[in-house]
Amino acid sequence: MKRRTRNKIILWSLAVTAVAVLVGGTIALVLTAGTWKAKIKKSQEKICNKGWECSGSKYCCNDTITDFFKVYQFENLFAKRNTPVAHAVGFWDYQAFITAAAFFEPQGFCTTGGKQMQMMELCAFLGHVGAKTSCGYGVATGGPTAWGLCYNHEMSPDQIYCDKTYTQYPCVEGAEYYGRGAIPVYWNYNYGAAGDGIKEDLLHHPEYLEQNATLAFMAAMWRWMTPIKKSQPSAHEAFVGTWKPTKNDTLSKRLPGFGATMNILYGESICGRGFIDAMNVIISHYQYYLDLMGVGREHSGDNRDCAEQAPFNPSSKPDDQQQQQQQSGS
Repeated sequence: MKRRTRNKIILWSLAVTAVAVLVGGTIALVLTAGTWKAKIKKSQEKICNKGWECSGSKYCCNDTITDFFKVYQFENLFAKRNTPVAHAVGFWDYQAFITAAAFFEPQGFCTTGGKQMQMMELCAFLGHVGAKTSCGYGVATGGPTAWGLCYNHEMSPDQIYCDKTYTQYPCVEGAEYYGRGAIPVYWNYNYGAAGDGIKEDLLHHPEYLEQNATLAFMAAMWRWMTPIKKSQPSAHEAFVGTWKPTKNDTLSKRLPGFGATMNILYGESICGRGFIDAMNVIISHYQYYLDLMGVGREHSGDNRDCAEQAPFNPSSKPDDQQQQQQQSGS
């Protein structure tokens, strides 16, 4: 009797072991199959090459910027930039813009989605550029939105914008970090971060952004494509809709659209303050460019303003410094 019981126990143990091996093997096979499926899917993702402008990326399979944005359109958008009263005559041109864009098109800059979304993103980015470099005013010839790219640096700065408490990018003796570029960069920490992003030593040579239009555009595009913090979207992601807001974002009225790009780039210096002129001017440039590009302002998208949005990164700093601190992500 004891022998029979012992044999049953042995047989039961062997059966359990066999089942465990079978189940474990099935799980292992499922996991392995899932892993291979993911790898196969990734390897099958279409990658396209379109020469110097866009290569080695799925985004290059879409139209590139030169497919829908030509020299005459650039000239139309920035028609007054080389008039005698402008302050950067001969500096900004189409070739500099396209050369800069080629570094970011493989990342999705104006190459995400269909043609309309690509053109909308182009107008959104240039809307910021035009507003921040405009010397237009209410009764200016052609109206205030016709004067984008009038400046390439801050006129008569009253300080050198050196924050000595920021040790990651310490101020360089003799360097001045006043506003320069297509979306003006201020402060040593912003020049340092942007320089790392475009692989130029802007901390030691901030003047590059008023000497080289390609670098000036590149610094602005880098800021557009780069999140302030890892947990937050870039302006690009917020605009094209690849960013999925959290519950806190939704409660703070931060939703995908042009308004969120202003929040990301300028924070509380623009957003959460109602329909102030500084915000309305940027929206006006965006919509003006949509009209000129044939897209039409009726396709501005949802959530165009940030009048009631809580800032992503609130700060107690003065507006001018807060705005640029927002750009550095610190």
